[in-house]
Amino acid sequence: MSTSGLKAIAPVPTAADFLDIVLSKTQRKTPTVIHKNFKISRIRNFYMRKVKFTQDSFDEKLGAILSEFPMLDDLHPFLSSLLNVLYDKNHYKLALGQLRTARHLIDQIAKDYVRLLKFGDSLYRCKQLKKAALGRMATLMRRQKDPLAYLEQVRQHISRLPNIDPNTRTLIICGYPNVGKSSFINKVTRADVDVQPYAFTTKSLFVGHLDYKYLRWQVIDTPGILDHPLEEMNTIEMQSITALAHLKSCVLYFMDLSEQCGYSVEAQCKLFHSIKPLFSGKPTMLVINKIDVTRLEDVHPDTRAMVQEIIDQEDVKCIQVSCHSEEGVMDLKNKACDALLAHRVDNKMKGSKVNSIINRIHVSQPKPRDEIVRTPFIPEAVKNKKKYDKSDPERPKLLRDVELEEGGAGVYNLNLKENYLLANPEWKMDTIPEIMDGKNIADFIDPDIAEKLEALEREEEKLQAEGFYESDSALEFDSDDEREAQDASIALAHKIRSQSIKKSKKNQSRLPRTAGLRTLSELTSELTKAGLDPSRIQERAEMIAKIQGAKRKRDEDEDEDVDMDDAEGSDDPHGAEGWMDVDEDESAPKKRVKTNSGRVINKREPRTNRQMAGLRDEGQFTKANKLRNLGQRPRNMLAKAGESDRAIKVKMPKHLFSGKRKGGKTQRR
Repeated sequence: MSTSGLKAIAPVPTAADFLDIVLSKTQRKTPTVIHKNFKISRIRNFYMRKVKFTQDSFDEKLGAILSEFPMLDDLHPFLSSLLNVLYDKNHYKLALGQLRTARHLIDQIAKDYVRLLKFGDSLYRCKQLKKAALGRMATLMRRQKDPLAYLEQVRQHISRLPNIDPNTRTLIICGYPNVGKSSFINKVTRADVDVQPYAFTTKSLFVGHLDYKYLRWQVIDTPGILDHPLEEMNTIEMQSITALAHLKSCVLYFMDLSEQCGYSVEAQCKLFHSIKPLFSGKPTMLVINKIDVTRLEDVHPDTRAMVQEIIDQEDVKCIQVSCHSEEGVMDLKNKACDALLAHRVDNKMKGSKVNSIINRIHVSQPKPRDEIVRTPFIPEAVKNKKKYDKSDPERPKLLRDVELEEGGAGVYNLNLKENYLLANPEWKMDTIPEIMDGKNIADFIDPDIAEKLEALEREEEKLQAEGFYESDSALEFDSDDEREAQDASIALAHKIRSQSIKKSKKNQSRLPRTAGLRTLSELTSELTKAGLDPSRIQERAEMIAKIQGAKRKRDEDEDEDVDMDDAEGSDDPHGAEGWMDVDEDESAPKKRVKTNSGRVINKREPRTNRQMAGLRDEGQFTKANKLRNLGQRPRNMLAKAGESDRAIKVKMPKHLFSGKRKGGKTQRR
């Protein structure tokens, strides 16, 4: 993040302005009309809304301030140190911390008073609680007068800071006051730094920009540094130290051998040695300025020896310039930029990333255990294997070739059965239908089918060995008639069983019940053949037929149709069996009901009238009906289906009821 990122901070209002903004917003954005005759819940909600809205407004404004001001720990070390030098880190953090605490306390106040408002029992009580809540919030904000004023000063100062990017290519100019630093930056950049013939003309960092090799460079002019311990340095000097310590740059140390700056060459050499630790890892240029007055060759040998000691140090280059006559100025700029570019490339080549990767890599060299040479073994088949050649007719056939032969993509269909792994390869192409005999064969696949079949066969063999199937023939009968009767009954039983088995099959179509009906004479002859006595059944059927005949005669006399489907008379043995099981209850009351088809059937009447349940007598029943109908009358007038019908059938929109239409457009909405 550069200093340009710090400049997008909104102005911080004073405590009084802060209150005006929030309270006027609450007045404008929330309802203002309340009356003591309103429901108490409405009154409570009215005042709760005021308190919550005020709290939200405070929260929003304070949150914006806290988020826009940078956290020093998140900034680049240069910017963090610069802000510490200019504004004092502790004071800055304290101001932001006080605002954060104020925001939290306002949230707590709002929460407490909203809880109290829920139990307000009158408009007066609720209003007093609202006033107390807003009053406490206002008091809390008035106490933040100093932090807000301090942060506004910091914001204004940040906006005046030069736009320094700590990550770009940078030249830093440093040295004693009044040695010609600002004159140089004015020559090589478009910056306009004030130049005066007295010390500490430059009181803060100045930034100029220049272009070299199609790249943008920033040149930072630092305030003059005096040779004394860090603890004794003022804010102006500390800015220079901060820039030197944290920016990756090329350092230009300016010296004035003519001593017109007011400081001796010896003092300037001492300053270089004292701040030399800040130059470590940075290309350094010793710039001898004002050579139009005094050159290096013209100074006293003792003085020259001190300067030569600096020049002889590693990573220090010496260049003589004159900002007055512009001699050597452009040469200094080019050499400084080249030195920084070369230094950046070197750092990347021997950077920490390469070292960290190399440290993890270990190449092991195997040591021979004896004198035998073990060459790698390549099988002969691999050596003799011919390389695949598309034009060779004897080349191995690929699946792609098969595809092209059989019509190409979209026509060729891959045969997946070729890859089946089966016990007998001839089974691969067997076709297995999905549906067989109207059934899905997947439902009948049983992995244990062979075992079950063997178990069934063993069971059959066992039954045969025991003589289970010979038991019928071994029975002894007294006469041939008994034997024939027994055979007939067995045949009939077998027939019935086979019929029931067929019916139990799910997918077999069922015959209608009427298709299997027989007459009474057929039934008696069959039973007689089977050796059974049908006389009792015949007597019962004849008795039921007489009863049915008498009923039919009575119904015909009354000229009404009688439903005879329920008992078809003597011709239906199943019907006869049904009538045999019914015990007629002559005492039960019967009701004759006429159906939609015109047939009349007998219906048993209920013993009690359910409509009268819970009512004393008929009079009470009629009264209840009247009251019910009265209650339904308003709904019926509105054509509503029932109590839950909330539909509003047709309602004209409001603008059609708004009186006589004036001249003008019809589409006024």
